[in-house]
Amino acid sequence: MPLPPSSALLDDILRAVPRRYRVPETLDEMATMLNGGSSTALAVTVEQARLALAAGTEPDAATKQGFIQALARLIHEAMRTEGGDPAFQAIVLRHGAPQVREFAHLSTTADQDRRQIHAAVNGIAHPAKLQRMAPSQDRDALAALQAASASASWTALSEAAQRLRAMQEKTVEPAVQRALARLLDDPALARLQRLDALEPDGQVRQYQSLWDRHGPRSGSQTAAAQGSAAQRRGAAVEAVATEALAALSQRLNEAEGGPLPYRVVTSMLVPASIPASAERAKSEWDAVLLRQTRTDAATPVWDVCLLLEAKASIDAATADLPRLQRGLRLLAHADDNAVYPFQTRQGVMHLRGASLRALPADSPDLANTVLYCCDAPAETAPRLLSAASRMQLLSAPASVAYACRLADKQQPDPDALESVWRQLLESPQWAPVLHQYPTLRQVRALMVHVDDLLAAV
Repeated sequence: MPLPPSSALLDDILRAVPRRYRVPETLDEMATMLNGGSSTALAVTVEQARLALAAGTEPDAATKQGFIQALARLIHEAMRTEGGDPAFQAIVLRHGAPQVREFAHLSTTADQDRRQIHAAVNGIAHPAKLQRMAPSQDRDALAALQAASASASWTALSEAAQRLRAMQEKTVEPAVQRALARLLDDPALARLQRLDALEPDGQVRQYQSLWDRHGPRSGSQTAAAQGSAAQRRGAAVEAVATEALAALSQRLNEAEGGPLPYRVVTSMLVPASIPASAERAKSEWDAVLLRQTRTDAATPVWDVCLLLEAKASIDAATADLPRLQRGLRLLAHADDNAVYPFQTRQGVMHLRGASLRALPADSPDLANTVLYCCDAPAETAPRLLSAASRMQLLSAPASVAYACRLADKQQPDPDALESVWRQLLESPQWAPVLHQYPTLRQVRALMVHVDDLLAAV
């Protein structure tokens, strides 16, 4: 089945949409428009290093020294008491204090441990079971166990379990005795008790305070409220972006007036029948413009014309691009001669494999296939160093060691950061940092404002 001819009108509209978020081809041009600063200087030197490597040469000594000096300034700024970076300061504190490292390690499994202990206690002393029991010594002991679990008092819970276990066997059922033994021997309970023991430590409290300044704790009411607000914001942007895409679909249908209509679907899920791994790939597309390829078949068959992803912020698209490209590569594994059923909010849509295989993941044609849609205003001074690149630079072992010396009131030598420079040039794990400006440029070229898309339509 050959691919359908592309719509000249669709191509014209996409070319006509203003790209208000676009950044210049070269970073030097942008950097001269902005105030200096360590982040801008780092972005410039990283891009200079990339360009030198792309040309087959070693970056010069001035670029290397500029990178090292800018990274040292960034670390100094991040370590300031006022206006510093609390997340980075927490990393530095964790690196230097064994008890903080232990607390941080135990915290990674704390939520799972709490659920596990709550389930174990409910198996022994579920509130419904307690309500059915007549007043007695064993009911009081079980109630104390349940109360300690409900209040997350892990030492009190252990003591209550031990008291229950010490009661005469005729009072406590053998099954309960066995469950109590498992509970008391559970490593999850020991970890939670150790967390309780570490929490009063001054440096542990400082560590928690730094993370609280960075953002609400996972599982807290504040975090839940922020998550709900972000979901509503994302849904609102997706709704207006879908309306703009629907207007584009209507415009194409009116202009072409033929028997092969365009339509828009949302929340399009990639079927498992496509023969490729979906790991870390986009598997749900916000909105998709489709064109019907056959009207004579009992089941309509469609081609993908345009994929649209709605983003509430400009930076969110930069972080999303690698996942989006993996999603396109996943679709490209479709069989040319197959038809695949995709679940959408509008029902099941059958898409031609040949249409999916034709979707570009890396070529310049990506701009004719994918739109990032946003309703945020364009910044007057866009951030040239991405948040992910900044944190990777700060979190490098040499950067953390440098910051630890600063925390100890020492004056470290910036040349101690040379190993970060070598990693940037040589390590595959640092390729996203090295290529961060081309990535930023590519994302911004794919991004349009909702109003601009509607105006072009």
